[in-house]
Amino acid sequence: MHPVDYIYRGHRLNPDAVAVEDGARGLSYSDLIGQVEAVACGLQALLPRPGGRIGVCAYNTIEHMVAILGVYAAGHVWVALNPRNAKPELDQIVATTGLDAVIVDEDCLDKFAIPDVPVILGRTTGAAENRSLAGFVHDHAGARPRLNTRPLDAAQTIKFTGGSTGRPKAVIQPYRAVNTSIATFLQLFGFDAGDVNLAAAPLTHGAAHYIIPILAVGGRHILIDQPKSGTLIDAFDRLGGTTAFMPPTMIYNILGDPAAGSADFSRVRHLHYGAAPMAPERIRQALDVFHGGLEVIYGQTEAPMLITGMTAAEFRDERNLRSVGRETLLMRTAIMGEDGEIMPPGETGEIVCRGDLLMSGYLDMPEATAETIVDGWLHTGDAGEMDDRGYLFIRDRLRDVIISGGFNVYPSDVEAAILQHPAVHDCIVFGVPDDKWGERVEVAVQVAPDAPFDPEALRAFVKERVGSVKTPKAVHVSDDLPKSGVGKVLRREAQRLFAPKDTAESKDA
Repeated sequence: MHPVDYIYRGHRLNPDAVAVEDGARGLSYSDLIGQVEAVACGLQALLPRPGGRIGVCAYNTIEHMVAILGVYAAGHVWVALNPRNAKPELDQIVATTGLDAVIVDEDCLDKFAIPDVPVILGRTTGAAENRSLAGFVHDHAGARPRLNTRPLDAAQTIKFTGGSTGRPKAVIQPYRAVNTSIATFLQLFGFDAGDVNLAAAPLTHGAAHYIIPILAVGGRHILIDQPKSGTLIDAFDRLGGTTAFMPPTMIYNILGDPAAGSADFSRVRHLHYGAAPMAPERIRQALDVFHGGLEVIYGQTEAPMLITGMTAAEFRDERNLRSVGRETLLMRTAIMGEDGEIMPPGETGEIVCRGDLLMSGYLDMPEATAETIVDGWLHTGDAGEMDDRGYLFIRDRLRDVIISGGFNVYPSDVEAAILQHPAVHDCIVFGVPDDKWGERVEVAVQVAPDAPFDPEALRAFVKERVGSVKTPKAVHVSDDLPKSGVGKVLRREAQRLFAPKDTAESKDA
């Protein structure tokens, strides 16, 4: 069974229900499947040989979802192109993957250098051209694509690592990994036909993993193109959103919006956060505002979304506030020491995992693949510990640990303390080389609107909570912290922006 086959299950459960909408437009399950099959037929006619790499560049539109599912149904490989990324990065992705075709919304045509391959227009403002999704739907209406017989270890998706560290790598996610992700979502969180998923994060990233699980149970997707706090609050309140994946920064924006105080969040059941840690104080606040509907997931591009997870019910235990849950049903998760031995509960080491969720490897990078997957264990690069109940606690990226005066300082510990201050909206902690301490702790802070702010008062506040070693030696104030295309605050970029130029370069070397 291939991942796209799950959408037929949702159709049988809810054939006339709305499957997806973006603003005033919507498609029923019957209409969605008809468009997906027609697009798949068009792609198969264009690229008869299965396994072609098709880049899709679009914002959160119906055309984007149809394109992704159409690529799946055609037996081709989806290459995710986030239009919010910088042009040089997208150009590199296009060059690295050697695309066979591109599907691109009209308003994204300038986001990257279009390669010399067939181009299919997605969402357009004018009349549909022959080589467009609308053209495929018209020309192949009622047709069924040829059966996809590629093995489950074949590539389904190519996504790129990104964020705060290192050079992006092309990650090959096989059918088995996508199937494992879908099954895990359904088993752990129990989605059903009443779920209304708000696709607020880009479909090129975390939000994509919710497409098929929600469709598999007959639920509904609401695609949100501009995820501003007011739009999200309205989608929860007026449109009845029950489910969403958001990075912490997006949740913080909602919590900081005065309109949240009068909104109805009582229907929220699965507000998932991931991509970065969330401070316990903010977790408590979110649990209160969202009526206990907060849940957490932990995964990587190399093991998409669900290495571990935790339900809303588990968050009721105060011990779990900083946890990212327990290993999921089809995964094994452990803490490994530098000697390669699995460590006992309570010890800090590298988080490793194994199971069918893992990537096939990095595209054309066998050495990097061999360094990351060793004896079947994926080395995540994250430092963490596991308690005797099996709950995982992430400390930080291993390379982000700051060694100051011989002490290990985990940025997430400092950030959790800083975020307790009422004047702080968001922050990012980083290390800077220092002649005396080896490294010193510094922080960039985004101040809450209209809040009085004194950097020295903040330092005193933090010192009282985490001690002098972990207290930032410098506080940098920013109107808008640097973020990735998926809304994650970038530690390395903050360091480059706020640390002295020569020390920032030496830290990255």
